[in-house]
Amino acid sequence: MPQVDFSDTKIAFADRSDSELRRSHLLFSLMNYPLLVKAGTRLATFALRLHLPVKGLVKATIFKQFCGGESIEEARKVIRKLGKSNIKTILDYGVEGKETEADFDRTAAYLAKTLEYAREDEDIHIISTKLSGLFRFAILEKVSNGEALAEKEQEEYERGKGRVDKICKAAFESGIGVHIDAEESWIQGAVDEIAWEMSRRYNKKAPTVINAVQLYRKGRLQFIKDSLQHARENGYLCAVKLVRGAYMEKERQRAREMGYPSPIQESLEDTHRAYNEGLKFCIDNIGELYVCNATHNEQSCRYQVELMEKKGLEPGHPLVATAQLYGMSDNLSFNMADAGFNVEKYLPYGPVREVIPYLIRRTQENTSVGGQMSRELQLIRKELQRRSAES
Repeated sequence: MPQVDFSDTKIAFADRSDSELRRSHLLFSLMNYPLLVKAGTRLATFALRLHLPVKGLVKATIFKQFCGGESIEEARKVIRKLGKSNIKTILDYGVEGKETEADFDRTAAYLAKTLEYAREDEDIHIISTKLSGLFRFAILEKVSNGEALAEKEQEEYERGKGRVDKICKAAFESGIGVHIDAEESWIQGAVDEIAWEMSRRYNKKAPTVINAVQLYRKGRLQFIKDSLQHARENGYLCAVKLVRGAYMEKERQRAREMGYPSPIQESLEDTHRAYNEGLKFCIDNIGELYVCNATHNEQSCRYQVELMEKKGLEPGHPLVATAQLYGMSDNLSFNMADAGFNVEKYLPYGPVREVIPYLIRRTQENTSVGGQMSRELQLIRKELQRRSAES
Protein backbone atom coordinates (compact mmCIF):
# COMPACT_ATOMS: atom_id res chain seq x y z
CA MET A 1 0.00 0.00 0.00
CA PRO A 2 1.56 3.35 -1.03
CA GLN A 3 2.18 5.99 1.62
CA VAL A 4 0.17 9.19 1.26
CA ASP A 5 1.68 12.49 2.37
CA PHE A 6 -1.21 14.91 2.83
CA SER A 7 1.22 17.76 3.53
CA ASP A 8 2.74 17.56 0.03
CA THR A 9 1.54 20.87 -1.41
CA LYS A 10 3.54 20.45 -4.62
CA ILE A 11 1.25 17.59 -5.63
CA ALA A 12 -1.84 19.17 -4.06
CA PHE A 13 -1.60 22.37 -6.10
CA ALA A 14 0.23 21.13 -9.19
CA ASP A 15 -2.58 22.25 -11.50
CA ARG A 16 -2.97 25.71 -9.92
CA SER A 17 -1.12 28.77 -11.17
CA ASP A 18 0.38 31.32 -8.80
CA SER A 19 -2.41 33.79 -9.58
CA GLU A 20 -5.08 31.15 -8.90
CA LEU A 21 -3.49 30.33 -5.55
CA ARG A 22 -3.34 34.00 -4.59
CA ARG A 23 -7.02 34.43 -5.48
CA SER A 24 -7.92 31.40 -3.34
CA HIS A 25 -5.80 32.75 -0.52
CA LEU A 26 -7.69 36.04 -0.54
CA LEU A 27 -11.08 34.32 -0.65
CA PHE A 28 -10.30 31.89 2.18
CA SER A 29 -8.85 34.75 4.24
CA LEU A 30 -12.20 36.52 4.00
CA MET A 31 -14.13 33.31 4.70
CA ASN A 32 -12.11 32.85 7.87
CA TYR A 33 -14.31 35.53 9.48
CA PRO A 34 -17.83 34.14 10.15
CA LEU A 35 -19.38 37.57 10.70
CA LEU A 36 -18.01 38.76 7.38
CA VAL A 37 -19.39 35.65 5.66
CA LYS A 38 -22.81 36.22 7.23
CA ALA A 39 -22.91 39.85 6.11
CA GLY A 40 -21.54 39.06 2.66
CA THR A 41 -24.04 36.29 1.92
CA ARG A 42 -26.95 38.52 2.97
CA LEU A 43 -25.64 41.35 0.79
CA ALA A 44 -25.13 39.07 -2.22
CA THR A 45 -28.65 37.64 -1.90
CA PHE A 46 -30.15 41.12 -1.58
CA ALA A 47 -28.19 42.49 -4.53
CA LEU A 48 -29.12 39.61 -6.84
CA ARG A 49 -32.77 39.81 -5.80
CA LEU A 50 -32.77 43.47 -6.85
CA HIS A 51 -30.92 42.57 -10.05
CA LEU A 52 -28.00 44.78 -9.13
CA PRO A 53 -24.90 44.27 -11.33
CA VAL A 54 -22.95 41.97 -8.98
CA LYS A 55 -23.07 38.76 -11.03
CA GLY A 56 -19.59 39.40 -12.45
CA LEU A 57 -18.08 39.85 -8.99
CA VAL A 58 -19.75 36.70 -7.62
CA LYS A 59 -18.71 34.66 -10.67
CA ALA A 60 -15.09 35.81 -10.48
CA THR A 61 -14.75 34.99 -6.77
CA ILE A 62 -16.77 32.45 -4.79
CA PHE A 63 -18.47 30.93 -7.86
CA LYS A 64 -15.12 30.37 -9.59
CA GLN A 65 -13.71 28.75 -6.43
CA PHE A 66 -16.50 26.20 -5.87
CA CYS A 67 -18.27 25.76 -9.24
CA GLY A 68 -17.30 24.51 -12.67
CA GLY A 69 -19.24 27.05 -14.71
CA GLU A 70 -22.69 28.21 -15.67
CA SER A 71 -23.09 25.35 -18.16
CA ILE A 72 -21.64 21.90 -18.70
CA GLU A 73 -19.72 23.32 -21.64
CA GLU A 74 -18.02 25.84 -19.31
CA ALA A 75 -17.38 23.13 -16.71
CA ARG A 76 -15.62 20.87 -19.22
CA LYS A 77 -12.35 22.78 -18.88
CA VAL A 78 -12.32 22.03 -15.12
CA ILE A 79 -13.36 18.39 -15.72
CA ARG A 80 -10.48 17.89 -18.15
CA LYS A 81 -8.02 19.47 -15.75
CA LEU A 82 -9.09 17.17 -12.91
CA GLY A 83 -8.97 14.15 -15.21
CA LYS A 84 -5.30 14.80 -16.01
CA SER A 85 -4.61 14.25 -12.30
CA ASN A 86 -6.64 11.00 -12.27
CA ILE A 87 -9.55 12.64 -10.46
CA LYS A 88 -13.07 11.86 -11.62
CA THR A 89 -15.89 14.39 -11.50
CA ILE A 90 -19.20 14.16 -9.64
CA LEU A 91 -21.21 16.61 -11.73
CA ASP A 92 -24.10 18.39 -10.04
CA TYR A 93 -26.65 20.82 -11.43
CA GLY A 94 -26.45 23.01 -8.33
CA VAL A 95 -29.90 24.61 -8.42
CA GLU A 96 -31.88 24.34 -5.16
CA GLY A 97 -35.05 25.56 -3.50
CA LYS A 98 -37.61 25.15 -6.29
CA GLU A 99 -41.30 24.48 -5.65
CA THR A 100 -43.22 24.11 -8.93
CA GLU A 101 -43.79 21.14 -11.24
CA ALA A 102 -42.29 23.15 -14.10
CA ASP A 103 -39.12 23.75 -12.05
CA PHE A 104 -38.89 20.06 -11.14
CA ASP A 105 -39.31 19.02 -14.78
CA ARG A 106 -36.65 21.55 -15.77
CA THR A 107 -34.22 20.17 -13.18
CA ALA A 108 -34.91 16.61 -14.36
CA ALA A 109 -34.20 17.72 -17.93
CA TYR A 110 -30.87 19.24 -16.87
CA LEU A 111 -29.96 16.01 -15.07
CA ALA A 112 -30.82 14.03 -18.19
CA LYS A 113 -28.59 16.39 -20.18
CA THR A 114 -25.83 15.90 -17.62
CA LEU A 115 -26.12 12.14 -18.12
CA GLU A 116 -25.77 12.58 -21.88
CA TYR A 117 -22.48 14.38 -21.34
CA ALA A 118 -21.35 11.83 -18.78
CA ARG A 119 -21.85 8.98 -21.26
CA GLU A 120 -19.40 10.64 -23.62
CA ASP A 121 -16.86 11.77 -21.04
CA GLU A 122 -14.84 9.20 -19.10
CA ASP A 123 -13.86 11.86 -16.55
CA ILE A 124 -17.49 12.34 -15.43
CA HIS A 125 -17.96 9.40 -13.13
CA ILE A 126 -21.15 10.23 -11.23
CA ILE A 127 -23.92 12.82 -11.25
CA SER A 128 -25.48 14.17 -8.08
CA THR A 129 -29.00 15.27 -7.22
CA LYS A 130 -31.09 16.44 -4.29
CA LEU A 131 -34.56 14.92 -4.32
CA SER A 132 -35.90 18.23 -3.02
CA GLY A 133 -35.05 19.50 -6.50
CA LEU A 134 -37.48 16.97 -7.99
CA PHE A 135 -40.29 17.00 -5.40
CA ARG A 136 -42.12 19.65 -3.45
CA PHE A 137 -40.55 19.83 0.01
CA ALA A 138 -43.91 19.58 1.80
CA ILE A 139 -44.71 16.31 0.02
CA LEU A 140 -41.42 14.75 1.14
CA GLU A 141 -42.10 15.97 4.67
CA LYS A 142 -45.58 14.40 4.79
CA VAL A 143 -44.27 11.07 3.46
CA SER A 144 -41.42 11.12 6.00
CA ASN A 145 -43.92 11.75 8.80
CA GLY A 146 -46.08 8.82 7.67
CA GLU A 147 -49.00 11.14 6.89
CA ALA A 148 -51.60 10.05 4.35
CA LEU A 149 -51.43 11.95 1.08
CA ALA A 150 -54.53 13.34 -0.59
CA GLU A 151 -55.26 11.94 -4.05
CA LYS A 152 -53.65 14.87 -5.88
CA GLU A 153 -50.67 14.79 -3.53
CA GLN A 154 -50.20 11.07 -4.18
CA GLU A 155 -50.26 11.76 -7.92
CA GLU A 156 -47.68 14.51 -7.40
CA TYR A 157 -45.51 12.15 -5.35
CA GLU A 158 -45.70 9.48 -8.04
CA ARG A 159 -44.70 12.02 -10.69
CA GLY A 160 -41.65 12.86 -8.59
CA LYS A 161 -40.74 9.20 -8.26
CA GLY A 162 -41.17 8.89 -12.01
CA ARG A 163 -38.58 11.64 -12.52
CA VAL A 164 -36.13 9.89 -10.20
CA ASP A 165 -36.72 6.52 -11.85
CA LYS A 166 -36.13 7.96 -15.32
CA ILE A 167 -32.81 9.46 -14.18
CA CYS A 168 -31.66 6.29 -12.38
CA LYS A 169 -32.64 4.06 -15.29
CA ALA A 170 -30.71 6.23 -17.75
CA ALA A 171 -27.71 6.21 -15.40
CA PHE A 172 -27.91 2.42 -15.09
CA GLU A 173 -27.97 2.00 -18.88
CA SER A 174 -25.01 4.38 -19.23
CA GLY A 175 -22.84 2.92 -16.46
CA ILE A 176 -22.94 6.19 -14.51
CA GLY A 177 -23.56 6.54 -10.76
CA VAL A 178 -26.16 8.81 -9.15
CA HIS A 179 -25.51 10.32 -5.73
CA ILE A 180 -28.74 10.92 -3.82
CA ASP A 181 -27.69 13.78 -1.55
CA ALA A 182 -28.69 13.81 2.11
CA GLU A 183 -31.23 16.40 3.25
CA GLU A 184 -32.92 17.73 6.40
CA SER A 185 -33.95 15.03 8.88
CA TRP A 186 -37.65 15.82 8.53
CA ILE A 187 -37.65 14.83 4.83
CA GLN A 188 -34.84 12.24 4.92
CA GLY A 189 -37.24 9.34 5.57
CA ALA A 190 -38.87 9.80 2.16
CA VAL A 191 -35.46 10.27 0.51
CA ASP A 192 -34.20 7.00 2.03
CA GLU A 193 -37.34 5.13 1.00
CA ILE A 194 -36.97 6.26 -2.61
CA ALA A 195 -33.21 5.57 -2.59
CA TRP A 196 -33.82 1.98 -1.40
CA GLU A 197 -36.49 1.48 -4.05
CA MET A 198 -34.19 2.73 -6.84
CA SER A 199 -31.25 0.75 -5.47
CA ARG A 200 -33.33 -2.44 -5.57
CA ARG A 201 -34.09 -1.78 -9.23
CA TYR A 202 -30.72 -0.63 -10.50
CA ASN A 203 -27.85 -1.70 -8.19
CA LYS A 204 -27.60 -5.18 -9.70
CA LYS A 205 -23.88 -5.44 -10.33
CA ALA A 206 -22.58 -1.90 -9.96
CA PRO A 207 -23.29 1.04 -7.62
CA THR A 208 -25.71 3.04 -9.76
CA VAL A 209 -27.73 4.57 -6.88
CA ILE A 210 -25.55 5.85 -4.03
CA ASN A 211 -27.39 7.14 -0.94
CA ALA A 212 -25.71 9.76 1.26
CA VAL A 213 -25.71 9.13 5.01
CA GLN A 214 -25.05 11.97 7.47
CA LEU A 215 -23.18 10.57 10.47
CA TYR A 216 -23.57 13.71 12.58
CA ARG A 217 -27.14 12.49 13.05
CA LYS A 218 -27.97 9.98 15.75
CA GLY A 219 -29.07 6.58 14.46
CA ARG A 220 -27.44 6.82 11.06
CA LEU A 221 -24.79 4.23 11.81
CA GLN A 222 -27.63 1.77 12.36
CA PHE A 223 -29.18 2.99 9.12
CA ILE A 224 -26.06 1.89 7.22
CA LYS A 225 -26.40 -1.57 8.75
CA ASP A 226 -30.12 -1.62 7.91
CA SER A 227 -29.29 -0.59 4.33
CA LEU A 228 -26.93 -3.54 3.92
CA GLN A 229 -29.55 -5.89 5.35
CA HIS A 230 -32.17 -4.53 2.93
CA ALA A 231 -29.74 -5.08 0.06
CA ARG A 232 -29.07 -8.67 1.17
CA GLU A 233 -32.79 -9.43 1.43
CA ASN A 234 -33.52 -7.90 -1.98
CA GLY A 235 -30.45 -9.09 -3.88
CA TYR A 236 -28.66 -5.87 -4.82
CA LEU A 237 -25.40 -4.06 -4.09
CA CYS A 238 -25.68 -1.64 -1.19
CA ALA A 239 -24.07 1.71 -2.05
CA VAL A 240 -23.57 4.58 0.38
CA LYS A 241 -21.77 7.90 0.54
CA LEU A 242 -20.59 8.77 4.04
CA VAL A 243 -20.65 12.43 5.07
CA ARG A 244 -20.53 14.10 8.44
CA GLY A 245 -23.41 16.43 7.66
CA ALA A 246 -24.62 19.74 6.29
CA TYR A 247 -27.58 21.12 8.26
CA MET A 248 -26.42 21.21 11.86
CA GLU A 249 -27.55 24.71 12.87
CA LYS A 250 -30.89 24.38 11.07
CA GLU A 251 -31.53 20.98 12.69
CA ARG A 252 -30.79 22.21 16.21
CA GLN A 253 -32.84 25.36 15.80
CA ARG A 254 -35.89 23.45 14.52
CA ALA A 255 -35.62 20.95 17.37
CA ARG A 256 -35.54 23.80 19.91
CA GLU A 257 -38.45 25.64 18.33
CA MET A 258 -40.64 22.54 18.02
CA GLY A 259 -39.65 20.99 21.35
CA TYR A 260 -38.24 17.64 20.27
CA PRO A 261 -34.80 16.10 20.99
CA SER A 262 -32.09 17.28 18.62
CA PRO A 263 -31.20 14.61 16.05
CA ILE A 264 -27.58 15.82 16.08
CA GLN A 265 -24.88 13.91 17.96
CA GLU A 266 -24.14 15.28 21.44
CA SER A 267 -20.53 16.15 20.59
CA LEU A 268 -18.05 16.38 17.74
CA GLU A 269 -16.29 13.35 19.21
CA ASP A 270 -19.51 11.34 18.92
CA THR A 271 -19.77 12.36 15.25
CA HIS A 272 -16.17 11.31 14.58
CA ARG A 273 -16.75 8.00 16.39
CA ALA A 274 -19.90 7.24 14.38
CA TYR A 275 -18.18 8.21 11.14
CA ASN A 276 -15.17 5.99 11.79
CA GLU A 277 -17.39 3.06 12.80
CA GLY A 278 -19.46 3.57 9.67
CA LEU A 279 -16.36 3.64 7.45
CA LYS A 280 -14.98 0.50 9.10
CA PHE A 281 -18.32 -1.31 8.73
CA CYS A 282 -18.44 -0.44 5.04
CA ILE A 283 -14.88 -1.51 4.25
CA ASP A 284 -15.34 -4.70 6.29
CA ASN A 285 -18.28 -5.52 4.00
CA ILE A 286 -16.78 -4.51 0.66
CA GLY A 287 -18.15 -6.85 -1.98
CA GLU A 288 -21.67 -6.60 -0.66
CA LEU A 289 -21.30 -2.87 -0.30
CA TYR A 290 -19.80 0.16 -2.12
CA VAL A 291 -18.64 3.16 -0.10
CA CYS A 292 -17.64 6.70 -0.96
CA ASN A 293 -15.69 8.30 1.88
CA ALA A 294 -16.85 11.87 1.23
CA THR A 295 -14.85 13.94 3.69
CA HIS A 296 -12.61 16.94 4.23
CA ASN A 297 -11.23 15.33 7.37
CA GLU A 298 -7.61 14.24 6.96
CA GLN A 299 -7.93 11.61 9.70
CA SER A 300 -10.83 9.97 7.88
CA CYS A 301 -8.72 9.70 4.73
CA ARG A 302 -5.83 8.24 6.73
CA TYR A 303 -8.25 5.78 8.31
CA GLN A 304 -9.51 4.71 4.88
CA VAL A 305 -5.93 4.00 3.77
CA GLU A 306 -5.28 2.04 6.99
CA LEU A 307 -8.49 -0.01 6.75
CA MET A 308 -7.91 -0.87 3.10
CA GLU A 309 -4.34 -1.96 3.85
CA LYS A 310 -5.48 -4.19 6.73
CA LYS A 311 -8.10 -5.82 4.52
CA GLY A 312 -5.62 -6.29 1.66
CA LEU A 313 -7.52 -4.06 -0.77
CA GLU A 314 -5.67 -2.35 -3.60
CA PRO A 315 -5.84 1.49 -3.55
CA GLY A 316 -7.89 1.47 -6.74
CA HIS A 317 -10.45 -1.11 -5.59
CA PRO A 318 -13.61 -0.38 -7.64
CA LEU A 319 -15.94 -0.42 -4.62
CA VAL A 320 -14.08 2.19 -2.53
CA ALA A 321 -13.74 5.88 -3.34
CA THR A 322 -13.07 9.17 -1.60
CA ALA A 323 -14.58 12.52 -2.55
CA GLN A 324 -14.11 16.18 -1.74
CA LEU A 325 -15.73 19.39 -2.90
CA TYR A 326 -14.18 21.21 -5.82
CA GLY A 327 -12.15 24.12 -4.48
CA MET A 328 -11.51 22.50 -1.10
CA SER A 329 -9.05 20.03 0.46
CA ASP A 330 -6.86 19.57 -2.61
CA ASN A 331 -4.16 18.16 -0.31
CA LEU A 332 -6.45 15.16 0.28
CA SER A 333 -7.78 14.73 -3.25
CA PHE A 334 -4.61 15.14 -5.29
CA ASN A 335 -2.29 13.23 -2.97
CA MET A 336 -4.67 10.26 -2.75
CA ALA A 337 -5.14 10.28 -6.52
CA ASP A 338 -1.37 10.40 -6.97
CA ALA A 339 -1.12 7.28 -4.77
CA GLY A 340 -3.63 5.41 -6.95
CA PHE A 341 -6.84 5.72 -4.90
CA ASN A 342 -10.20 6.37 -6.54
CA VAL A 343 -10.81 10.08 -6.02
CA GLU A 344 -13.76 12.22 -7.05
CA LYS A 345 -14.43 15.95 -6.91
CA TYR A 346 -17.97 17.23 -6.42
CA LEU A 347 -18.39 19.90 -9.11
CA PRO A 348 -21.59 21.99 -9.19
CA TYR A 349 -22.58 23.99 -12.25
CA GLY A 350 -25.50 26.24 -13.17
CA PRO A 351 -26.44 29.89 -13.70
CA VAL A 352 -24.84 32.16 -11.09
CA ARG A 353 -28.17 33.49 -9.81
CA GLU A 354 -29.62 29.98 -9.54
CA VAL A 355 -26.59 28.53 -7.72
CA ILE A 356 -26.47 31.27 -5.06
CA PRO A 357 -28.45 29.17 -2.48
CA TYR A 358 -25.86 26.39 -2.87
CA LEU A 359 -22.94 28.83 -2.51
CA ILE A 360 -24.45 30.44 0.59
CA ARG A 361 -24.93 27.03 2.18
CA ARG A 362 -21.39 26.04 1.25
CA THR A 363 -19.80 29.15 2.77
CA GLN A 364 -21.87 28.80 5.94
CA GLU A 365 -20.95 25.12 6.32
CA ASN A 366 -17.26 25.76 5.75
CA THR A 367 -17.06 28.58 8.27
CA SER A 368 -18.84 26.42 10.87
CA VAL A 369 -16.26 23.63 10.54
CA GLY A 370 -13.60 24.43 13.09
CA GLY A 371 -10.27 25.29 11.51
CA GLN A 372 -11.24 24.39 7.93
CA MET A 373 -10.46 27.82 6.45
CA SER A 374 -7.28 28.12 8.52
CA ARG A 375 -6.06 24.75 7.19
CA GLU A 376 -6.76 25.80 3.61
CA LEU A 377 -4.87 29.05 4.14
CA GLN A 378 -1.87 27.34 5.73
CA LEU A 379 -1.54 24.91 2.84
CA ILE A 380 -1.81 27.64 0.21
CA ARG A 381 0.74 29.80 2.03
CA LYS A 382 3.10 26.83 2.30
CA GLU A 383 2.89 26.21 -1.45
CA LEU A 384 3.35 29.87 -2.38
CA GLN A 385 6.39 30.00 -0.12
CA ARG A 386 7.76 26.79 -1.65
CA ARG A 387 7.39 28.20 -5.16
CA SER A 388 8.94 31.50 -4.13
CA ALA A 389 11.96 29.69 -2.64
CA GLU A 390 12.44 27.66 -5.84
CA SER A 391 12.22 30.66 -8.18
